[in-house]
Amino acid sequence: MAQVIGIEDERYPRLLKEIGKNAPKKLYYKGNWNDIFPASSDELASRGGENYLTVVGSRRLTTYGRRATDQIVTEIAASGVTIVSGFMYGGDEAAHSAAVRVGGKTIAVMPCGIDIIHPAYQKKLYNEILENNGLIISEYESGFLPKTWSFVQRDRIVAGLSKAVLVTEASLKSGSLLTAGYAKKYGRKVFAVPGQITSDVAKGTIQLIREGAEPVTEAQDILKYYDISFAKNKKETNKNFVCGNKLEQDIINQLGGEPMEADAIARALCVPAAKLGTTLSLMQLKGFINQDAGKYYIN
Repeated sequence: MAQVIGIEDERYPRLLKEIGKNAPKKLYYKGNWNDIFPASSDELASRGGENYLTVVGSRRLTTYGRRATDQIVTEIAASGVTIVSGFMYGGDEAAHSAAVRVGGKTIAVMPCGIDIIHPAYQKKLYNEILENNGLIISEYESGFLPKTWSFVQRDRIVAGLSKAVLVTEASLKSGSLLTAGYAKKYGRKVFAVPGQITSDVAKGTIQLIREGAEPVTEAQDILKYYDISFAKNKKETNKNFVCGNKLEQDIINQLGGEPMEADAIARALCVPAAKLGTTLSLMQLKGFINQDAGKYYIN
């Protein structure tokens, strides 16, 4: 059942309240609010402070962008930082999913009423967020359908809830750059993942870095900003590759450099395509590797 928090309520997020007149007067939510936003300063201190990180990325997320999001966000979420995003497909979905996968907390800020799942095919993720003690929030009442302008309005909340924003991929006209713009306006830290210079969805992050965003190549680049030592607080997020045979290990070594198509792996390892295909399928079942856009990569 949806509940509501008013801006005068002591449980209203302090960081969001700091954005002044841009702060929504009410927030409708589903989930365990007190588990995400402590009611007292003592409880907040016991949790290590306001450890919320906004993560946004292109809706046209590339294989590189998904791998970068998985690698960085899983470690950050496993270290106790709550991941905030906007629930759209692509970069937002990857961030929420990475947090859920390691049992971390995540907040989905909707551009519609919280009883509406948008996009609808992400119903499973919507439920997983709630099952993992996360939150679904919106400034709009039940039944409100998403509008073009409500996505932009939503971005100010996505940025305002956290003291830092990570942009994983973005084109020059991306909504992710709007979120980064709000973050700068609110005096929040901006991080960006360096991308491939030939990629359209890297141009936005490259621009952010030129403008002063801090480049990120690993989770620790962000965790040190939150004064969290990943080595001390880490949950087991990386799989130990106990390969059953030499071919599996050779495939892991080959994919360590970059994602590859099956034919390219077969040529590099001088392995018959049929034998390689069987091995790749088994490795996917074991959770060692995954496939996206025809290319295999290490999980």
